[in-house]
Amino acid sequence: MSNGSTTAAHRLTLLSRRRVLKFVSGAGTLAASLGAARGQTPYPSRPVHVLLGFAAGGSSDVIGRLMSQWLSEKFSQPFVFENRTGAASNIAAELVAKEAPDGYSLLWCTSANAINVTLYQNLNFNFVRDFAPVAGTFRVPNVLEVHPSVPVNTVPEFIAYAKANPGKLNFASGGIGATQHMAAELFMFMTGVEMRHVPYRGSAPALIDVLSGQVQVMFDLVPSSIGYIRAGKLRPLAVTTATRSEVLPDLPTIGDFVPGYEASTWNGVIAPKGTPAETIDKLNAGINAGLADTTIKARFADLGAVPLAMSPPDFGKLIADETEKWAKVIKSAGIHAD
Repeated sequence: MSNGSTTAAHRLTLLSRRRVLKFVSGAGTLAASLGAARGQTPYPSRPVHVLLGFAAGGSSDVIGRLMSQWLSEKFSQPFVFENRTGAASNIAAELVAKEAPDGYSLLWCTSANAINVTLYQNLNFNFVRDFAPVAGTFRVPNVLEVHPSVPVNTVPEFIAYAKANPGKLNFASGGIGATQHMAAELFMFMTGVEMRHVPYRGSAPALIDVLSGQVQVMFDLVPSSIGYIRAGKLRPLAVTTATRSEVLPDLPTIGDFVPGYEASTWNGVIAPKGTPAETIDKLNAGINAGLADTTIKARFADLGAVPLAMSPPDFGKLIADETEKWAKVIKSAGIHAD
C-alpha cells in the first residue's frame, strides 16, 4: 500500500473514532438528562404531615381536617392532619420548625402563634424568622357578649357602664393569651375600660360560667356562642372584626364605636424556612382553590368562618402585622404566660 493510501486510511479511522466518541458522549448526556428528570419527582410524592397545636374539636381542627382532605384528593397524596397539643401550640410549632424544608412537614398556624412570640420569653424557635408563609385559610370573628343580667345593649352603653362601675365586670377567656383574652385586652387598651380577667383551662368551661352569670363578659368566637345568642341566653353587642359577620348580619362591629379596633382568630399554613418557592406556590394554589370550592365555602359559612385566600407574601405581612399588634398590647398590659 502506498503512503497516500495509508494516510487516507488513517484519516478515515480517526474520523470513525471521533464519530463513535461523539455518539457515545451524546448518549451519555441524554442518559444523564433522563436520569435527572426521573430524580425530580413532582411534589408531593409521599404523605405530607400537617400539625395543629390544639386539641380536636375546635374550628381550627374541623377546618384543618376539611382542607387536608381537599389537598389529599387534589394532589393524590395523603395530607395527614395531626393534633400535637401542649404549651399553647408552641410544641407543634417547634417540631415543624426543626423539620427539613421540603414541604412534607407543615404547621397549621393560628393567631395564637403570633401572640406567643411576645407572651413566651424562652421559645426555642422564632415564629417569624424560622417559617415561610404558605397560605391563609380562614378568619373567625369574636363577639363581645354579656350575660343578660348586665344592663346594656350597645357598645357605648357597655363602655359607660364599665367606667361607672370599675372592677364590677369580669371577663372570661380560654386562658392567658387566648384570643378571647387578647380581644378583651385590646378593647380595654383602646377604651380605658377596666375589667378583671378570669382565665379558664379552655373556652368551653369559660363559656359555661358566662352562661350561668358567674362571669359577666366574654369576647368569644362566634361559632362557639352563636347557638346561645340565638336562644337568647347571651346578649351580643358587637363583633370584633373590621366588617360585619355574615351569620350575625345585624350586629355592628366594635370598630363602629372604637375606631381602629380589630381582633379576630385567623388560621393559615406555614412551612420551615427554606422550603422551595415552587413548593410553596403549588401549595398556595391548592389551598386557594379549596377555599373557592362551593362545598368548602358552605361548611365555612356553617362555622361562621370567612375564607382567607392570600398569596404567600400577603399572608407573611398579616403574620408580621399581627405579631407587632399583639406585642404592643401584651407589653402595655404587662401580660406574662404562667
